[in-house]
Amino acid sequence: MNELSSRISEWIRERVKTAGAKGVVLGMSGGLDSSVTAVLCKNAFPDATLGLILPCFSSKEDVEHAKMVAKQFGIETKEIELSSAFKTLFGGLEEREYDVDLKREGKEEMDIAVANLKPRLRMICLYYFANKLNYLVVGTGNKSELSIGYFTKYGDGAADILPLGDLLKTEERNLAEELDIPKEIIEKMPGAGLWKGQTDESEIGMSYDVLDKSILALESGAFSGCDPELVARVKRMVEASRHKRELIPVFKKV
Repeated sequence: MNELSSRISEWIRERVKTAGAKGVVLGMSGGLDSSVTAVLCKNAFPDATLGLILPCFSSKEDVEHAKMVAKQFGIETKEIELSSAFKTLFGGLEEREYDVDLKREGKEEMDIAVANLKPRLRMICLYYFANKLNYLVVGTGNKSELSIGYFTKYGDGAADILPLGDLLKTEERNLAEELDIPKEIIEKMPGAGLWKGQTDESEIGMSYDVLDKSILALESGAFSGCDPELVARVKRMVEASRHKRELIPVFKKV
Protein backbone atom coordinates (compact mmCIF):
# COMPACT_ATOMS: atom_id res chain seq x y z
CA MET A 1 0.00 0.00 0.00
CA ASN A 2 1.52 3.35 -1.01
CA GLU A 3 1.47 6.55 1.04
CA LEU A 4 -1.55 8.13 -0.67
CA SER A 5 -3.75 5.04 -0.46
CA SER A 6 -2.75 4.55 3.18
CA ARG A 7 -3.67 8.14 3.99
CA ILE A 8 -7.04 7.83 2.26
CA SER A 9 -7.89 4.55 4.02
CA GLU A 10 -6.89 6.05 7.36
CA TRP A 11 -9.08 9.07 6.60
CA ILE A 12 -12.01 6.74 5.89
CA ARG A 13 -11.48 5.02 9.25
CA GLU A 14 -11.36 8.35 11.06
CA ARG A 15 -14.53 9.67 9.42
CA VAL A 16 -16.45 6.49 10.22
CA LYS A 17 -15.24 6.53 13.82
CA THR A 18 -16.18 10.20 14.22
CA ALA A 19 -19.68 9.43 12.95
CA GLY A 20 -20.07 6.58 15.42
CA ALA A 21 -20.61 4.14 12.54
CA LYS A 22 -19.36 0.57 12.23
CA GLY A 23 -18.32 0.29 8.59
CA VAL A 24 -18.94 1.40 5.02
CA VAL A 25 -21.21 0.59 2.10
CA LEU A 26 -20.71 1.65 -1.51
CA GLY A 27 -22.04 0.91 -4.96
CA MET A 28 -19.81 -1.20 -7.20
CA SER A 29 -20.52 -0.52 -10.87
CA GLY A 30 -17.52 -2.26 -12.39
CA GLY A 31 -15.97 1.07 -13.33
CA LEU A 32 -12.71 2.65 -12.25
CA ASP A 33 -14.11 5.04 -9.64
CA SER A 34 -16.03 2.44 -7.67
CA SER A 35 -13.27 -0.16 -7.99
CA VAL A 36 -10.62 2.14 -6.55
CA THR A 37 -12.97 3.31 -3.80
CA ALA A 38 -13.93 -0.26 -2.93
CA VAL A 39 -10.30 -1.32 -2.45
CA LEU A 40 -9.57 1.73 -0.30
CA CYS A 41 -12.62 0.92 1.82
CA LYS A 42 -11.59 -2.72 2.13
CA ASN A 43 -8.16 -1.62 3.34
CA ALA A 44 -9.83 0.64 5.89
CA PHE A 45 -12.44 -1.89 7.04
CA PRO A 46 -11.41 -5.45 6.13
CA ASP A 47 -14.44 -6.94 7.90
CA ALA A 48 -16.98 -4.13 7.54
CA THR A 49 -17.07 -3.15 3.87
CA LEU A 50 -20.17 -3.96 1.83
CA GLY A 51 -20.24 -3.48 -1.92
CA LEU A 52 -23.66 -3.32 -3.55
CA ILE A 53 -23.87 -4.42 -7.18
CA LEU A 54 -27.01 -2.73 -8.48
CA PRO A 55 -27.63 -3.51 -12.16
CA CYS A 56 -30.41 -1.57 -13.82
CA PHE A 57 -30.46 -2.44 -17.51
CA SER A 58 -26.68 -2.59 -17.07
CA SER A 59 -24.18 -4.29 -19.34
CA LYS A 60 -23.09 -7.79 -18.39
CA GLU A 61 -19.48 -6.67 -18.65
CA ASP A 62 -19.94 -4.03 -15.94
CA VAL A 63 -21.49 -6.55 -13.55
CA GLU A 64 -18.72 -9.05 -14.29
CA HIS A 65 -16.06 -6.41 -13.65
CA ALA A 66 -17.63 -5.49 -10.31
CA LYS A 67 -17.65 -9.15 -9.27
CA MET A 68 -14.08 -9.59 -10.49
CA VAL A 69 -12.82 -6.76 -8.26
CA ALA A 70 -14.83 -8.07 -5.31
CA LYS A 71 -13.35 -11.55 -5.73
CA GLN A 72 -9.77 -10.32 -6.22
CA PHE A 73 -9.82 -8.18 -3.08
CA GLY A 74 -12.17 -10.25 -0.93
CA ILE A 75 -14.93 -7.64 -0.74
CA GLU A 76 -18.33 -8.76 0.54
CA THR A 77 -21.05 -7.94 -1.99
CA LYS A 78 -24.78 -8.10 -2.40
CA GLU A 79 -26.38 -7.98 -5.86
CA ILE A 80 -29.82 -6.42 -6.26
CA GLU A 81 -31.41 -6.29 -9.71
CA LEU A 82 -33.18 -2.93 -10.07
CA SER A 83 -34.54 -3.16 -13.62
CA SER A 84 -38.00 -4.27 -12.48
CA ALA A 85 -38.24 -1.54 -9.84
CA PHE A 86 -37.10 1.00 -12.42
CA LYS A 87 -39.78 -0.08 -14.91
CA THR A 88 -42.46 0.10 -12.23
CA LEU A 89 -41.39 3.57 -11.12
CA PHE A 90 -41.16 4.82 -14.70
CA GLY A 91 -44.61 3.42 -15.47
CA GLY A 92 -46.07 5.21 -12.48
CA LEU A 93 -44.45 8.51 -13.42
CA GLU A 94 -45.08 8.44 -17.17
CA GLU A 95 -48.16 6.20 -17.37
CA ARG A 96 -46.61 4.14 -20.15
CA GLU A 97 -44.14 1.30 -20.52
CA TYR A 98 -40.43 1.97 -20.40
CA ASP A 99 -38.46 1.84 -23.66
CA VAL A 100 -34.94 0.63 -22.91
CA ASP A 101 -33.53 2.95 -25.60
CA LEU A 102 -33.81 6.32 -23.85
CA LYS A 103 -32.80 8.16 -26.99
CA ARG A 104 -36.19 7.28 -28.45
CA GLU A 105 -37.92 9.26 -25.74
CA GLY A 106 -37.67 12.46 -27.75
CA LYS A 107 -36.62 15.47 -25.74
CA GLU A 108 -33.11 15.52 -24.31
CA GLU A 109 -34.50 16.82 -21.00
CA MET A 110 -36.71 13.75 -20.73
CA ASP A 111 -33.74 11.49 -21.48
CA ILE A 112 -31.76 12.93 -18.57
CA ALA A 113 -34.72 12.96 -16.19
CA VAL A 114 -35.40 9.29 -16.89
CA ALA A 115 -31.73 8.30 -16.85
CA ASN A 116 -31.24 9.94 -13.46
CA LEU A 117 -33.82 7.60 -11.94
CA LYS A 118 -31.17 4.87 -12.01
CA PRO A 119 -28.62 6.49 -9.67
CA ARG A 120 -31.44 7.70 -7.44
CA LEU A 121 -32.78 4.16 -7.07
CA ARG A 122 -29.27 3.02 -6.21
CA MET A 123 -29.02 5.77 -3.60
CA ILE A 124 -32.13 4.35 -1.89
CA CYS A 125 -30.49 0.92 -1.69
CA LEU A 126 -27.22 2.29 -0.34
CA TYR A 127 -28.89 4.25 2.43
CA TYR A 128 -31.16 1.34 3.28
CA PHE A 129 -28.17 -0.84 4.11
CA ALA A 130 -26.29 2.06 5.70
CA ASN A 131 -29.21 2.59 8.10
CA LYS A 132 -29.63 -1.13 8.70
CA LEU A 133 -25.96 -1.79 9.47
CA ASN A 134 -24.97 1.59 10.94
CA TYR A 135 -22.53 2.11 8.08
CA LEU A 136 -21.59 5.27 6.19
CA VAL A 137 -22.31 5.56 2.47
CA VAL A 138 -19.08 6.09 0.58
CA GLY A 139 -19.35 8.09 -2.64
CA THR A 140 -17.12 7.24 -5.58
CA GLY A 141 -16.92 10.59 -7.39
CA ASN A 142 -13.57 12.18 -8.20
CA LYS A 143 -12.52 15.83 -8.38
CA SER A 144 -12.87 16.00 -12.17
CA GLU A 145 -16.54 15.04 -12.04
CA LEU A 146 -17.40 16.91 -8.85
CA SER A 147 -15.86 20.13 -10.18
CA ILE A 148 -18.16 20.31 -13.20
CA GLY A 149 -21.21 18.76 -11.57
CA TYR A 150 -20.99 15.53 -13.55
CA PHE A 151 -23.07 13.50 -11.13
CA THR A 152 -26.74 13.07 -10.30
CA LYS A 153 -27.93 15.26 -7.47
CA TYR A 154 -29.32 13.00 -4.73
CA GLY A 155 -28.21 10.04 -6.82
CA ASP A 156 -24.55 9.07 -7.06
CA GLY A 157 -23.85 12.52 -5.60
CA ALA A 158 -25.52 11.47 -2.33
CA ALA A 159 -22.90 10.16 0.09
CA ASP A 160 -21.51 10.64 3.57
CA ILE A 161 -17.85 10.78 2.55
CA LEU A 162 -15.94 11.15 -0.73
CA PRO A 163 -12.47 9.57 -0.54
CA LEU A 164 -11.60 10.43 -4.16
CA GLY A 165 -13.11 13.91 -4.08
CA ASP A 166 -9.74 15.67 -4.23
CA LEU A 167 -8.20 13.43 -6.91
CA LEU A 168 -8.44 14.23 -10.60
CA LYS A 169 -9.28 11.35 -12.93
CA THR A 170 -5.69 11.22 -14.18
CA GLU A 171 -4.43 10.97 -10.58
CA GLU A 172 -7.00 8.29 -9.85
CA ARG A 173 -5.72 6.17 -12.75
CA ASN A 174 -2.23 6.24 -11.27
CA LEU A 175 -3.60 5.19 -7.89
CA ALA A 176 -5.56 2.37 -9.55
CA GLU A 177 -2.38 0.94 -11.04
CA GLU A 178 -0.64 1.03 -7.66
CA LEU A 179 -3.62 -0.75 -6.08
CA ASP A 180 -3.48 -3.49 -8.75
CA ILE A 181 -6.93 -2.76 -10.13
CA PRO A 182 -7.42 -5.06 -13.17
CA LYS A 183 -6.01 -3.56 -16.36
CA GLU A 184 -9.25 -4.00 -18.30
CA ILE A 185 -11.05 -1.76 -15.81
CA ILE A 186 -8.36 0.92 -15.87
CA GLU A 187 -8.39 1.00 -19.67
CA LYS A 188 -12.17 0.71 -20.08
CA MET A 189 -13.96 3.73 -21.52
CA PRO A 190 -15.62 5.44 -18.51
CA GLY A 191 -19.40 5.45 -18.59
CA ALA A 192 -22.27 5.75 -16.14
CA GLY A 193 -24.48 3.26 -17.98
CA LEU A 194 -27.34 5.75 -18.09
CA TRP A 195 -28.30 4.55 -21.57
CA LYS A 196 -26.92 2.21 -24.19
CA GLY A 197 -23.62 3.45 -25.61
CA GLN A 198 -23.35 6.34 -23.14
CA THR A 199 -19.82 7.41 -22.18
CA ASP A 200 -18.60 10.05 -19.75
CA GLU A 201 -16.35 11.82 -22.22
CA SER A 202 -19.03 12.08 -24.91
CA GLU A 203 -21.37 13.71 -22.41
CA ILE A 204 -18.72 16.01 -20.98
CA GLY A 205 -17.61 16.97 -24.47
CA MET A 206 -13.89 16.40 -23.96
CA SER A 207 -11.45 13.79 -22.68
CA TYR A 208 -10.64 13.54 -18.98
CA ASP A 209 -7.06 14.52 -19.78
CA VAL A 210 -8.24 17.79 -21.31
CA LEU A 211 -10.77 18.33 -18.52
CA ASP A 212 -8.15 17.82 -15.82
CA LYS A 213 -5.72 20.15 -17.56
CA SER A 214 -8.45 22.81 -17.77
CA ILE A 215 -9.38 22.43 -14.10
CA LEU A 216 -5.74 22.82 -13.06
CA ALA A 217 -5.42 25.88 -15.30
CA LEU A 218 -8.46 27.51 -13.71
CA GLU A 219 -7.09 26.81 -10.23
CA SER A 220 -3.57 28.04 -10.92
CA GLY A 221 -4.27 30.79 -13.43
CA ALA A 222 -1.60 29.31 -15.72
CA PHE A 223 -3.24 28.72 -19.11
CA SER A 224 -0.20 27.94 -21.24
CA GLY A 225 -0.86 25.01 -23.58
CA CYS A 226 -4.62 25.03 -22.93
CA ASP A 227 -7.39 25.56 -25.44
CA PRO A 228 -9.07 28.84 -24.36
CA GLU A 229 -12.49 27.72 -25.62
CA LEU A 230 -12.35 24.45 -23.68
CA VAL A 231 -11.16 26.19 -20.53
CA ALA A 232 -14.03 28.66 -20.87
CA ARG A 233 -16.48 25.77 -21.30
CA VAL A 234 -15.16 24.06 -18.18
CA LYS A 235 -15.46 27.32 -16.26
CA ARG A 236 -19.11 27.62 -17.31
CA MET A 237 -19.78 24.04 -16.19
CA VAL A 238 -18.15 24.71 -12.82
CA GLU A 239 -20.26 27.82 -12.27
CA ALA A 240 -23.52 26.30 -13.54
CA SER A 241 -23.18 23.27 -11.25
CA ARG A 242 -22.25 25.17 -8.10
CA HIS A 243 -25.66 24.44 -6.55
CA LYS A 244 -24.90 20.70 -6.73
CA ARG A 245 -21.86 21.07 -4.47
CA GLU A 246 -23.17 23.56 -1.93
CA LEU A 247 -25.47 23.09 1.04
CA ILE A 248 -29.14 23.83 0.41
CA PRO A 249 -29.70 27.61 0.68
CA VAL A 250 -31.71 28.59 3.74
CA PHE A 251 -33.73 31.80 3.96
CA LYS A 252 -32.62 33.92 6.92
CA LYS A 253 -35.41 35.91 8.57
CA VAL A 254 -32.92 38.35 10.09
